[in-house]
Amino acid sequence: MANFLQLPALPSSPKQRRYWSIPQGSSRALLLAECARTHAGVVVAVAADTHAAQELQAEISLFAGAGLEVLEFPDWETLPYDLFSPHAEIVSQRIAALYRLPSLTRGVLVVPVATLMQRLAPRGYVAGSSLVMECGQQLDLVAEKRRLEAAGYRNVPQVAEPADFAVRGALLDIFPMGSAVPYRIDLFDEEIESIRSFDPETQRSQDKVDAVRLLPAREFPLTEQSASAFRNTLRERFPIDPRHCPLYQDIREGATPAGIEYYLPLFFEQTATLFDYLGEDALFVLGEKALDAAETFWTQTGQRYEQRAHDVERPVLPPAELYLPPQQLRERLNNVLRVDFAAPGSNPHVVDLGTQPAPALPLNRKGEETGDALRAFLDAYP
Repeated sequence: MANFLQLPALPSSPKQRRYWSIPQGSSRALLLAECARTHAGVVVAVAADTHAAQELQAEISLFAGAGLEVLEFPDWETLPYDLFSPHAEIVSQRIAALYRLPSLTRGVLVVPVATLMQRLAPRGYVAGSSLVMECGQQLDLVAEKRRLEAAGYRNVPQVAEPADFAVRGALLDIFPMGSAVPYRIDLFDEEIESIRSFDPETQRSQDKVDAVRLLPAREFPLTEQSASAFRNTLRERFPIDPRHCPLYQDIREGATPAGIEYYLPLFFEQTATLFDYLGEDALFVLGEKALDAAETFWTQTGQRYEQRAHDVERPVLPPAELYLPPQQLRERLNNVLRVDFAAPGSNPHVVDLGTQPAPALPLNRKGEETGDALRAFLDAYP
């Protein structure tokens, strides 16, 4: 690493904000991986949008190797106030990250800036709603089926994606949220005899494990008690007629309305943000366009709110209840360890990282042997 990129000094307090020149190409990911190896805390890479975050996460994983944990906290990939819910795999990845972050002491978290602004379930919800199943444990399938449905899992004929479960005789197939594979739990009477992973496409059992952790299927609770509290809060907040409010009726009947995620604050007395899931030693590294993207996202969210604010049958929450406004985001970022990528000359304190764009090296060029340009570059590069 030291032969390719010299890591600048990292901040030791929020008052020591650092400014680094914008890295060229994949040197950004290389730099962030080295930051994570050096810094005694989580490095939070804040990207301008979802595409940049996904690209960065893939590149950091390449440089991190097996010894450095790289998490992505993805965006829901829905627009604010949309009437459909995020994909189950996205929710699974988010819940896994929320469960892991409070205990993560070193690693990289990649997040789009709009997702960093998002208000989330309080820290205790995910950890407090998780459950471990292990071999030898007593398990009542009828009671477990009710518990899984209350936790948001779907009872399906065949398990295929996160939050699915199926009961077949003395077998319980389940795809836990946050897991890469589903598991098959084999019961003898009411005792868990074995737990194996299986392939959802072929349904063939694979590796045997001693235990499996079940995380909640949603980022909010939907038990009878929480659903009742949600309905009460909805009536208190908005002048709705429950008989003509599809959202109210769906929750009352035990269904999960599409787009319910944008009512998450109504399920909790108080919400949190990603800042609350991270320790004081977390180091935030902001992409050069991240704060501009936050302003743009906030403006667009406000416009979508104005378009929907007068719907009496499906009222919506103001943006400030769903997201940190840009000013609050800046205030939170001003109180953490922070590095900003900035263009040379934009700030007198910018440290030049010395990275350069890669030259154009066509593999085939007329009149030359294949790869001549690459060989010539390698021969001349110091």
